[in-house]
Amino acid sequence: MKKHSKIAFITGATSGIGRACAKEFAKLGFDLLITGRRQERLIEIEKKLSLKYGVDIISMQFDIRDKKAVQDAWKSISDDVKSKISILVNNAGGAKGLSPIHDGSFEHWETMIDTNVKGLLYLSKFVSKAFVKRKKGHIINVCSTAGHEVYPNGAVYCATKHAVDALTKGMRLDLHTYGIKVSQVSPAHVEETEFALNRFDGDKKKAKIYNDFNPLTSKDVAKTIVFIAMQPKHVNIQDVLMMGTQQANSTTIHKIGRIYDK
Repeated sequence: MKKHSKIAFITGATSGIGRACAKEFAKLGFDLLITGRRQERLIEIEKKLSLKYGVDIISMQFDIRDKKAVQDAWKSISDDVKSKISILVNNAGGAKGLSPIHDGSFEHWETMIDTNVKGLLYLSKFVSKAFVKRKKGHIINVCSTAGHEVYPNGAVYCATKHAVDALTKGMRLDLHTYGIKVSQVSPAHVEETEFALNRFDGDKKKAKIYNDFNPLTSKDVAKTIVFIAMQPKHVNIQDVLMMGTQQANSTTIHKIGRIYDK
């Protein structure tokens, strides 16, 4: 890492919003610390962005749900690198299944709770402790419109994102006296991600949910996260609720075709 560099720490950086965030922060000259479960994707991103933007990148392969893996990963980071982390983007997360509560899968529920809530907490504990010591830093959580409303067949996913909203507010109360910003972005449907594919367990046919309207793109959300991060020191954008123009809430969508592709 460069001597005076600032580092953006991004979880779930191997696809979607996390990958787009890595690119947008690299464009601004931030060095990166990126994590994900797929080593080959991390290596690809590291090579591509470091070559194109001249930034230093550390990639770390682990599952955010594994508390010991998170702990070990944090311990492996040098004190010098830790001292340069200025932004944590808690992006790793996702949805599994779309079933009413009586037909829900225990496995799906546990995956969502372990990733969206516990994984966010594990890493936030370590990074926030470093931020408190330095009395500066910015945590940006990726929430969802599902953290602000509930829709049919999505009770547990919505519950986990409501937890992210509550944790963001609680973390802000705990950390604001140390000069630490805590923000979140809450997008609705987002394409250029693996969200739908993961929700439907790899069923590509079911995952084709964006054919008849224009949702947000991962780049749209990443640019918003960067906008939040780049505000002056005295400004904290606490939450951005964002949707495509054809979407009015989580389930109300004007499906008349991809009119903004024209």
